[in-house]
Amino acid sequence: MASFNEKLAAKITAGVATMWCAYAFALIALVSLPSALKSGSVIVIVAWIAQTFLQLVLLSIIMVGQNVGAKSVEQKINETHAASLGEFELAKEARGFAQQELAELKEIAKEIHRVTNDIEGKK
Repeated sequence: MASFNEKLAAKITAGVATMWCAYAFALIALVSLPSALKSGSVIVIVAWIAQTFLQLVLLSIIMVGQNVGAKSVEQKINETHAASLGEFELAKEARGFAQQELAELKEIAKEIHRVTNDIEGKK
């Protein structure tokens, strides 16, 4: 049951987080605007703006904005990840070269010791 609820919530969220939903909510809110205006009451008109129009319409618009921001962050994360992997590969390559150079230096040091020992042995 939890899986169904999660899938349903994801579908509803995906639907509400669209500009088309914001337009639909605006149209729904506008249905009650004439009644609010006819009342002539400032409190009713302010309540309509704050509780009906803004809450309905801004809900979808804010969710769309969050999705845009999330996509931007995701793109930056992916770019950073790709750059990090590239740097890691370069570091591995440099380490391989350093290990190869170290092995060569060890061989040179052995040869120097051998030559030094040969020279001292001939004295």
